[in-house]
Amino acid sequence: MRSQVFFWLVLLSMIFGFSDIVSAQKVSVEEFTLPNGMQFLLVPRTDQPNVVSAGWVARVGSVNERPGITGISHFFEHMMFKGTNTIGTRNPDKDRTFRVEQKKVRDQMNQLVLSEQYERYRNGEIDDPWDSVNDTPRLKSLRTKLDTLIRAQQGRGKAGPATATIVKDEFDQVYTKAGGSGMNAFTSYDLTCYFITVPSNKLELWAWMESDRLNDSVFREFYSERDVVHEERRLRTDSTPTGRFQEQFNSMFWASCGYSWPVIGWPSDLNSYTFEQAQVYWNTYYRPGNLFGVVVGDFDPKQAKKYITEYFSRLDPGSNKLPPVVTLEVEQLAEQRMNAIGDFPPTIEIRYHTVPAGHVDSYPLDMLAEVLNERTGRLYSSMVEGRGIAATASASSDTRKYAGLFSFDAMTRGDAVPEQLEQAWYEELAKLQTEELSERELRKVKNRVAASNYRRLENNMSLLIQLAFSEALLDWEEINEGPAKYEAVTADDIKRVAKSYFDETNRSVAIYRRNSEQVAAKEAGK
Repeated sequence: MRSQVFFWLVLLSMIFGFSDIVSAQKVSVEEFTLPNGMQFLLVPRTDQPNVVSAGWVARVGSVNERPGITGISHFFEHMMFKGTNTIGTRNPDKDRTFRVEQKKVRDQMNQLVLSEQYERYRNGEIDDPWDSVNDTPRLKSLRTKLDTLIRAQQGRGKAGPATATIVKDEFDQVYTKAGGSGMNAFTSYDLTCYFITVPSNKLELWAWMESDRLNDSVFREFYSERDVVHEERRLRTDSTPTGRFQEQFNSMFWASCGYSWPVIGWPSDLNSYTFEQAQVYWNTYYRPGNLFGVVVGDFDPKQAKKYITEYFSRLDPGSNKLPPVVTLEVEQLAEQRMNAIGDFPPTIEIRYHTVPAGHVDSYPLDMLAEVLNERTGRLYSSMVEGRGIAATASASSDTRKYAGLFSFDAMTRGDAVPEQLEQAWYEELAKLQTEELSERELRKVKNRVAASNYRRLENNMSLLIQLAFSEALLDWEEINEGPAKYEAVTADDIKRVAKSYFDETNRSVAIYRRNSEQVAAKEAGK
């Protein structure tokens, strides 16, 4: 199906011209806003009969955090699946008692760690104030008490299931029994999105379920879930060969703005933030005026608005003002380099600071990346097929809400070293800065971008995600207006941005080298 769409789109663009295709792929969105300020985007379509993809977005991500609470946006993504006083518990009152008792113990633990343990850390007595192996007797006793409360709440204590108040994964169970599928969420630098696909006749259930967790989330398992997040961080970052190096490179690249810490957060922050801090964050960023819903699929808009109004209108608009993101990225004045050695193939990444989403130069920068990418792109032709020095080579333009970057990534092949890939990149860049891009090459890239944009609108969930990003970063209408902006990009625009953003002083280079001794030891089984 997808290959057929691509074929026909390219064929039509050759016959009728790209502008006709752009105008033919408009997405019709009905927008309405509740009195409490929550916005909804409705897209009725029958491409996938009898199903609806629905979700909601909080305009908050790691960029809205600060040192001390990094990772809290992602942590809320976990918390939102733990339920309410209606979903996720068999005894709300007893469950509330468990949560209150856990908070008392954890607050005492935090006070001890941030005073006594941090002092011991500063004095060089311990290497990690949060590690349980360094606990004082008092801290060890509190940790045991907290663990006992958590296990009892989960039904894993000495008394067994009799004390359990938690119904594990009930949110998912309710949806699954009703025919729902694909319930999930993600957190990025600029937004947090929750979504699911349900049968069309279960749209009312979605409206009730989602408004209930927005109205009555109790942050169940607020303390035990940190272990889950730590494990996620360990698997995604700490246990991968380049994970912590990439995290360090990212923090080196972003000198001042909120993109400098990882979405999952710094380990010490994951341990430290309190229930009160979480409540303030929740009451600031998860209020209706900072939320919007997206419904895409086979549904009656009139009926959908009735359900949405009935259930989501109960959300309190709140009184906390949204703090603006004030700290912008400072100008980079000198080249930065990181040399990493470990058990990984030799690779290189080169980054440049560029522009935020929606900036006039963001479109030619995206097109510049497309000129370089794919098997027909310049990087593959020159580095992989031509010189044979790269196993992979790609470029990307990453435009976020408040800043952007352009990166080149490549992995060596054979006896090549990262420095050869670096030099080859500069040579390719010089061609873009000095030579004219042919109309044929630009047309080929534009056709590919048009096909890609079209395919992303094919199914309900993909369209939902595209609308989520468009509305959170710019405006949902970008999904319709963006293709024309890419079509308007000229060869001169691409040459201009190639000259504007790729100075030596604006670049950061990360070189990953294989540790031969480490590899030899691994092969020897040591």
